[in-house]
Amino acid sequence: MYAEVEMGSTLATAPGSLPWVGHAVAIVRDRFRFLRSLPDHGDLVWIRIGPWKALVVTTDALSAQVLRDDRTFDKGGPLYDRIRETGGNGLASCPYDDHRRQRRLVQPCFQADRIPGYVPVMRRQAVQMVDSWREGSPVDVLVDMRVMAARTALATMFSGAPTDSVLDTLVKEVDTVLSGIVRRALMPEWLAGFPTPGNRSYRRAQARTRETVAGLVAGYRRQESDRGDLMSALVATRDPENGNKGLCKSELQDQVLTFLVAGTETTASTLSWALHLVAQHPHVDAQLYEEAAKFLGREGDACADPARLVVARNVVLETLRLYPPLPMLTRVTTRETELGGHTVPQGTTVIFSPYTVQHRPGLYADPEAFLPERWADCAPGFRPPRGPFVAFGGGARKCIGDTFALTHATLALSSIAARWRLHALTDRTPKPATSMTMSPSRLRLLPEKRHPLTVPVHGPPAGR
Repeated sequence: MYAEVEMGSTLATAPGSLPWVGHAVAIVRDRFRFLRSLPDHGDLVWIRIGPWKALVVTTDALSAQVLRDDRTFDKGGPLYDRIRETGGNGLASCPYDDHRRQRRLVQPCFQADRIPGYVPVMRRQAVQMVDSWREGSPVDVLVDMRVMAARTALATMFSGAPTDSVLDTLVKEVDTVLSGIVRRALMPEWLAGFPTPGNRSYRRAQARTRETVAGLVAGYRRQESDRGDLMSALVATRDPENGNKGLCKSELQDQVLTFLVAGTETTASTLSWALHLVAQHPHVDAQLYEEAAKFLGREGDACADPARLVVARNVVLETLRLYPPLPMLTRVTTRETELGGHTVPQGTTVIFSPYTVQHRPGLYADPEAFLPERWADCAPGFRPPRGPFVAFGGGARKCIGDTFALTHATLALSSIAARWRLHALTDRTPKPATSMTMSPSRLRLLPEKRHPLTVPVHGPPAGR
């Protein structure tokens, strides 16, 4: 448990805290409203979640300070404790002392010259998914996006992808683990160790996930040639600053688990929200289709140039702004420091919230509106924009796979738009699932098969 800390100044506590559970009820009831309300109470706001207390930064400037100084604001807190239970000491969860070395070793996997080699895999997996849909049969969007994202993650990591049965098992186990991470982060330590049905299910899923990944890594390490996939780069990488050593077996497993869990759920969440938004905005859908018909080529063609898919990229960026997959992330101060004019003691749990910052009035025009065209002047390619856009974090610990993720989501969205128009079954905005990510719960859309495009589509700007 993280110690309670007191600050020598009066900072507001968000209203609505209840005994024992704090703000957990408000977060579960309407996470969107709760996070958007925090700036009303100050640039720094206390919240309570279950047994622990945290200081939330609500401005882009303070968020940037937290992200830049990763030595002082180290990865930690109850959320990361639970992530490490499954993912071990991987790049996304390791503390500052391990991060620089791991970053140097993992970086070759995501170098710009390797990304084009992953594109055919991304395209094939997306086409395989849309080929399985049937007109008039509702699609459980998040389930299908998870399967597609998991298949893509595994196929880009291992050139010989696992069998369907192994993949299906992994997808189910990862879903159980992700739900358990949030639930257990809200629990007191004694209850997290109690043999409740939920805890037992979590531990079984955790053990099976690690066992499956260990088997995949062990089989792959016997192959020494570079197959152009992520595992080839991971196995071959060496650190000249550490005796030219590479990653050991347990470290390889931790990195694979990190890529699988983080890459699957965040991509699935982003694509699910993007499809929901596009279904609500027919002119955006029409523009996506026109672009896909022009640049994707034949329906089953695995070759495509994602750099041409500007409309799809802008939709993905706007979706990430509105619904960042990880709405709240924790840090723990390793020393006494200053934040927003206040002295923050060592051991304070600090939260930065991409959702709160990216919805804050004044940073974006009409921040609650879905306006993909706001990214029209963004630099070409797949580098996330700077400024108040923090969906991928920032500083030295910015997501190492941001370019990979943007490329994948853009190509998948365009591949779906090329084949299907998806219709909403309700006007209501889905609630976020009770999980580590902000995935939409119970999102079902109705697919309508596209007719060949014969004339350009014109209409008001995307999102209007």
